[in-house]
Amino acid sequence: MSTNPPRPYSPALLSIIPMLYVGWADNVLSPSEVKAIRKKAKSLGILSPKDLKVLEDWSDPKNPPSENQFREWVRLIKSAAESLPNARQSLADLGLEIARVHSDNKSYTQFVNDKTKQALNNLEDALGIVSLDTHRNILTDEQRLKEIDAKYHQASFDTRLMRDILDDDYKEVRQKVRTLLKDPFFKYKTLPVKEDYRNQVLDWCKALANQGLGAIAYPEVGGGKDDMGEYAAVFEELGYHDLSLLIKFGVQFGLFGGSIQRLGTAYHHKKYLKDVGTLDLPGCFAMTETNHGSNVRGLETTATYDPFNNEIIINTPHEKAGKEYIGNALHGRMATVFAQLYVEGENYGVHAILVPLRDEENQLLPGIRVEDNGYKLGLNGVDNGRIWFDYVRVPKENLLNRFGDIDDNGKYSSPIKNPAKRFFTMLGTLVGGRVCVPRAGLSAAKSGLAIAIKYALKRKQFGPENEEETTILDYPSHQKRLMPLLAKTYALDFALTYLTKRFVEADDEDIREIETLAAGLKSYATWHTTATLQECREACGGKGYLAENRFAHLKAGSDIFTTFEGDNTVLYQLVAKGVLSSFQQEFHDDKFLGVIRFLYKQAATSITEMNPIAVRNTDKEHLLDPDFHLSAFKYRERAIQVGTGRKMQALRRAKVNSYDAYLQCQTQMLDLADAFVERITLEAFQKAIQQCEDEGCKKALVQLANLYALDSIHKNRGWYLEEGYIESAKSKAIGAQVEKLCKIVRMDAQFYVE
Repeated sequence: MSTNPPRPYSPALLSIIPMLYVGWADNVLSPSEVKAIRKKAKSLGILSPKDLKVLEDWSDPKNPPSENQFREWVRLIKSAAESLPNARQSLADLGLEIARVHSDNKSYTQFVNDKTKQALNNLEDALGIVSLDTHRNILTDEQRLKEIDAKYHQASFDTRLMRDILDDDYKEVRQKVRTLLKDPFFKYKTLPVKEDYRNQVLDWCKALANQGLGAIAYPEVGGGKDDMGEYAAVFEELGYHDLSLLIKFGVQFGLFGGSIQRLGTAYHHKKYLKDVGTLDLPGCFAMTETNHGSNVRGLETTATYDPFNNEIIINTPHEKAGKEYIGNALHGRMATVFAQLYVEGENYGVHAILVPLRDEENQLLPGIRVEDNGYKLGLNGVDNGRIWFDYVRVPKENLLNRFGDIDDNGKYSSPIKNPAKRFFTMLGTLVGGRVCVPRAGLSAAKSGLAIAIKYALKRKQFGPENEEETTILDYPSHQKRLMPLLAKTYALDFALTYLTKRFVEADDEDIREIETLAAGLKSYATWHTTATLQECREACGGKGYLAENRFAHLKAGSDIFTTFEGDNTVLYQLVAKGVLSSFQQEFHDDKFLGVIRFLYKQAATSITEMNPIAVRNTDKEHLLDPDFHLSAFKYRERAIQVGTGRKMQALRRAKVNSYDAYLQCQTQMLDLADAFVERITLEAFQKAIQQCEDEGCKKALVQLANLYALDSIHKNRGWYLEEGYIESAKSKAIGAQVEKLCKIVRMDAQFYVE
């Protein structure tokens, strides 16, 4: 082996390569490490200006070393490690040996002395690296990876390309967030006292704001980039870290700031958004009330216009009308308050008004009462509280007046005359929360799957007598527990990306359809997160119960996702209403043509899918055909849709009032919503596969899509059997195929979760 380095590095640069290697070993150099390397290395006095420039390039967190650069470092380390004695060595010792082996004698002699050795030891200490026989560990790690590869084979796809696919259009900002979260500043801490935990979360949130991440979705006047898609990507990445931080971030920048951005006008944007984005103005989103949780139209807080003082008076009429479960209630200095707006004695419905809560010294203002909600099942780093208002006066300009305003003459006006349409348009602008929450929840599910699958690849239990015990992920039962959840998680990732793009690109005409999509996917995804984390915890046995393995935190923090931004069961009813409305519109736009189209679709389905051959077909090619999967999903949705619609019509003909008819159809509506969301999810997954250009990743995604689709059909086999869509032999064949796919997906499981 040649001892000449591929590039003419100085002895000083060569000596710090082991530290850079260890720093980049996880593919991320954190801000704290960057600071230590650059600042400390500069003060060492052993690097020339040219060396410092190279070091700056090597320690740029936005530009990790290339694969070739990393291999070059490994070659240098290996060649020097072989000549070191077996005694325990430090990284500084290894660096000096690299400098000796790869420098000419004159340069090395001029470089090495007691001062140099002390300087390198100081740098190693500054990086927080404990002195180890590091060169041995480097070789051991490589050998361990080879053993894993030999046993489980190399991935059938390029994991870096797969990550790029999942990162969609926001790779750069995602990597920035990942880098930040690896910084020691963001290290997990167990803080049982809620006040300590809340202060830690507030500090974390401020650090993210200082990076410009809080204001990303705001317009330029608010210090942002007007990029809601990038904000959603940041929010999703935070879901891998502390969930209290995630929610605090979402309340401050998404709900509070988002309400100002989307319900306010240029005046409010210019006056408030910059301070919101930097967290100089902490705020909260005061919509929910104790008496009227999900029923926003029934809110009882009043906002009465006083024409004599040109002010709006905010009042809580009784105790149970207080604002409930408000995030940032203890830290917030202002709230977006949703209240019934009265002008000249007339109620114009729910509007949003900015109401100051505290002064600059964080003292409550007159007329404001706040109570801490106390400890919760999880998210104790979020300061939830209740808020009451006792005839609090604010300037008329504090009305967020995009959809309703009071002019200088004290007259109310709105660009949307219909009160019901105005209300739903206003709420529709706030649908971003329902777009972001399931994405972050899915991040928690991904974390759980990564932990459970990696554990299952290491843990062994039982086996043939006198033979090695079996890796638990090789048990079919364990595969059946985890692999369908992995497939569904991938499916939901693509569905939520589809939803986000629709939301980012939406115009006013699309918002009602997107609201239906968001309500459905939020429910479907967060229920999946809850179920996944429970299964993963159980799959890890007693180890899963230890707090250090994160399931306690993930389960407790994400459980509430099924409730906030709308209770999932309530949202599914909203979804069903939207689906039924679109069906009714399709049917009645042109009564004659609508009926003809409907009958044609029904007949086509009967011919192609309900014939004796199709319902009995157990051929592998047919069972793995994506057209069969999508047809089955569509058939289920359409059949439930038609059945529910017919039942409602029959009840109306029987003179049952609309509300009672709705109650009698409620369970079918939930089934309809579920079928609708599953079909949307599968379509998004199949479309992503069609757009995938890498054959290895495409094949890997097809395996997951097959598993997701067939597992869903098999779980709903009772319905399909009752409908005559499949016969028992086909149902059994689908079940057998699911088990085969679990075994296939297991072979790449560690790489899917990477």
